[in-house]
Order: sequence, then C-alpha cells, then structure tokens
Amino acid sequence: MHLSDLPFPEVARRAAAGAVLAVPVGATEQHGPHLPLSTDTDIALALCDALATAWPDVLVAPAVPYGSSGEHAGFAGTLSIGQAATELLLVELGRSATGTFGRVLFVSAHGGNAEPVARAVATLRSESREVSVFQPRWNGEPHAGAPETALQLVLRPAAVHMERAVVGDRRPLREVLPLLRSGGVRAVTDTGVLGDPTGATAAEGHTLLASLTAQLLAHVSAWLPAVAL
Repeated sequence: MHLSDLPFPEVARRAAAGAVLAVPVGATEQHGPHLPLSTDTDIALALCDALATAWPDVLVAPAVPYGSSGEHAGFAGTLSIGQAATELLLVELGRSATGTFGRVLFVSAHGGNAEPVARAVATLRSESREVSVFQPRWNGEPHAGAPETALQLVLRPAAVHMERAVVGDRRPLREVLPLLRSGGVRAVTDTGVLGDPTGATAAEGHTLLASLTAQLLAHVSAWLPAVAL
C-alpha cells in the first residue's frame, strides 16, 4: 500500500497499529544509452513494493528521486543534489516521518547515496528514532550493466532500449574506483556503462529481483526480530 493513496485518518490508524514506513531512495542519473534515468529509483520502489506485499504492515512512501550523483556529471539529464543536501533531506524526512511512524526504513538503490544515507541514519538514531537503511548489493557489474538492465527488463521493459545497449568499461570496480572518484564516470567511459548489458535477459532480472527481495526481508527480520515475514 502506498502512503500517498491514503487519507490521513487511515494513515494515523495504520501507524498506531505499528505500520512501518518504507522510503525508496533513488537518483535521477544516466544509465547508459539504453536505460532510463529513473533506474535507481525504479529499483528502490520495486523493493519497497515487494516488502509491502510480503508484509502488509508496510506503507510505501513516495520515492525520493534525487541523490548524490555528481560522479555522473556531464551526462545529459543527470540531476544531482550532492552529498550534503542528500544527507539533510533524509535527516529532515526521517524526523518528519517518525512524528507519525514508530519505525522508518530507507531503501537506497544508488551507490552514490551510501555515505550520506548512512550519516543521516546515524543522526536519526542518535536522536533515538527507530530507523534503518537497506542498500541492495549484487555481484558483478555496478552501473548500467547486465544486472540493472535485467532488472529493468522486468520492472519497466517498455523503457529499455536493448538495440542501443553497448559494452562499456568492463574492468572490475576496484580497478576503476580511483578514476571514478577523481574524474567521475566520464573519466572511464563515454557511454556511461560499467559492464556489458547487451546479453541481459528478463529471466536474469527475475532471479536477481527475488534475491534482492530476500536480502531485504532478511534485513527487516534482523532489524525487527519480533516480526515474522
């Protein structure tokens, strides 16, 4: 169930009954010539929806579509608010949300948000607010490669243009990370792709989505051990 679909008395009733608010945190940034700029946001929202399906006591907040995406500067359409603004946004959002909900879960699907979301959660916890963060991880290509392409072939197939997919930089992330930190994605690849998305399939996407959902459910079970998912 999505928070924005409900009137406030119903939200108050559900919150009083112990509902958790799941907040999808994504980004608006390039994902190669074949994927939409909403890719990270789509993944975060899909995981929150999967959690709400498995556990009805979850309400899904409207997605946060902006984050720290400065490493993708120079690619048209990328909209970054930087680390400091991302951190502040999530702190203030968490403070507001915990005025209604006893528990708030951020689901952040953009790697560039890792540091600001961790700092935001630490601040909120220091204020005795019951918050947590889940950040999906997978083995293999980190950006616009086969994993994200496969996921989008499941989540938004009409927005995927496989005929435009190209092979990007295929070096392991540990090799290119110093270049990414110093010069951004443009220093590594003109296509914006880290990996090879050309062979991605929806079948692989279903498998990966199931794995990420299982990771999320395990995270929530560990965070809230009294809850049976």
